[in-house]
Amino acid sequence: MVTGIDISFMQRALNLAELGRGKTSPNPAVGAVIVRGDEVIGEGYHKRAGADHAEVAAIKSANGDISGATVYVTLEPCCHKGRTGPCTEVLIEAGVSRVVMAALDPSTKVNGKGMRALEAAGIQVELLNGAVAARARAQNEGFRKHAVTGLPFVTFKSAMSMDGKIATKSGDSRWISGKESRALVHAMRAEADAIAVGGGTALVDDPMLTCRLAGDYPQPLRIVFDSGANLSLESNLARTAAEVRTMVIVSSKAPDASVDALRQAGVEVMVAASARGRIDIGDALARLGSMDPPVLSLLLEGGPTLAASFVEAGVIDKVMVFVAPRLIGGESAKTPVEGGGFNLVGEALPLFRLSHQKIGEDILITAYTAEEEW
Repeated sequence: MVTGIDISFMQRALNLAELGRGKTSPNPAVGAVIVRGDEVIGEGYHKRAGADHAEVAAIKSANGDISGATVYVTLEPCCHKGRTGPCTEVLIEAGVSRVVMAALDPSTKVNGKGMRALEAAGIQVELLNGAVAARARAQNEGFRKHAVTGLPFVTFKSAMSMDGKIATKSGDSRWISGKESRALVHAMRAEADAIAVGGGTALVDDPMLTCRLAGDYPQPLRIVFDSGANLSLESNLARTAAEVRTMVIVSSKAPDASVDALRQAGVEVMVAASARGRIDIGDALARLGSMDPPVLSLLLEGGPTLAASFVEAGVIDKVMVFVAPRLIGGESAKTPVEGGGFNLVGEALPLFRLSHQKIGEDILITAYTAEEEW
């Protein structure tokens, strides 16, 4: 039976898992706490792909003696050999008496097999539900979606004024959101495998699309959706492609000379299928998800035309909008999502699990396109 003490220790394990967020891809972020009686005797988290899994890190911190203990782990222990051995075997050999898990691992190699292996060895296994389980699933939403669908988890991020404008009528957009919001965006980039913009945004804003947080964070893959391969070789993205991995996704109709020039500049070029004269977003995401290593999470940063293509393709999972306390106005001023739009309000894309928080002077509104976590 799960108790309040169990929930408390699992919350501690979830906090440990947070320390690995943005650093473990293509693996999930996992935390583990080992308890004997009411005393924590070991704890750990997965730091990066190829490093010890959370359970092993926690066992090492306990000096190896965890016989009869309870292990709290935020994700079902693995039961297959990858870069490291199966965590189920490690737990069984260590002689633990009970394992409490916050969530099952939905990947085909696990998905309940780890739990059953532990139970077959005589270990008591508890699977949590409720708010703690929901937090555990949300903690690895990119990993979970990719494990089930093979596609990246797509987060659409935008900053707008209270009247829904992302720039003035002249195109000026620096800065609509405050410095605290912009700092949080770098934290979001640190957790994403890839950042994507459209060719128009790359041309007008000439962004770097890098994570500028202090610490050991890998730079995300920078992606430009640019059907005609028009990214300037003098752009910040092309000029720094040798230092930060950069990709342009083009259609099959992109000129060979432009594609070759980008590749010679060190830019990766992915050719995706075309749909109605534009890049087929679904095909592009499937290709990104099948790369080695795969793109598990993609942060969609702009602009409004590309955002509309993602909305129309039905591939957005999460929406994060920073709303700044200012009015911009202007009939021609751009909005976060343009394109053809929906004819009827009833046809519009519904959003669920709405939440908000104050970031400096801004309000960050977060919502999902599905009612439940992956």
